[in-house]
Amino acid sequence: MALKLAFSPCPNDTFVFHALAHGLVKGAPPVEVTFADVDVTNTAAEQGEFDLVKVSYAALPWLLDDYELLPCGGALGRGCGPLVLTRQDGPRDLDGARVAVPGDRTTAYLLFRLWAQGQQPAAIDVVPFHEIMPAVAAGRYDAGLVIHEARFTYPRHGLTALVDLGEWWEGDTGLPIPLGAILAKRGTVDPAAATEWIRDSVRQAWADPAASRDYVLAHAQEMEQAVVDQHIALYVNEFTADLGAEGRKAIEALLGRAAEAGLTPQISSSRATAWSS
Repeated sequence: MALKLAFSPCPNDTFVFHALAHGLVKGAPPVEVTFADVDVTNTAAEQGEFDLVKVSYAALPWLLDDYELLPCGGALGRGCGPLVLTRQDGPRDLDGARVAVPGDRTTAYLLFRLWAQGQQPAAIDVVPFHEIMPAVAAGRYDAGLVIHEARFTYPRHGLTALVDLGEWWEGDTGLPIPLGAILAKRGTVDPAAATEWIRDSVRQAWADPAASRDYVLAHAQEMEQAVVDQHIALYVNEFTADLGAEGRKAIEALLGRAAEAGLTPQISSSRATAWSS
């Protein structure tokens, strides 16, 4: 039977999973692909809907009883953090502001909450990612939390960055920022086998980038090639192939700080070994 695989239509995910999705990974089972934004997959994974799924690292405290974190295929890195955007004449802090965010269990929103402690926004609304910049530019929101390719395109909307949460995180911790994780459903998918399938898919993507180009562009929401290339170069990196010690330390730091601040549940020590071992 085909495994149910879910990831976003963003270029980094379609680039990474092209070979696996197209039956080009030797020994891997067929997969049934669902494209969905990460806020959707976070919720769907909590309901156990997928066998392999891309989620936010911020959602792990709610998911690790049913899923196992894989050490590859996800998105960690430097210089790739979420941005808080305002208009040129917008607020310099968020007290009393209306803020649009892409999801309440996204890593972006968790970083935002850690950074914004002490500030008191008037409202936080979950808004589809592609609607956030136009909504801020039109004045419907005072600020917007954005991710992915928005860091390349926000000046086109007349917006300015109030803070780069990646720079803030890296400056405070010295660690890369853990954004998106790949999980395998416990009792359904062998995590060691799934790790090898995904690593092979990544290797094929790097070995022949042109092979996935049409697939990537077909799902890239009308991004031009230059932005797609920037997106892939930024989010598909050494941590995509393997979290390594530094990636695991970053996950531990993010979720440890979040639990200490009361923003997420504490993860049991047995589940935390996924990134501490």
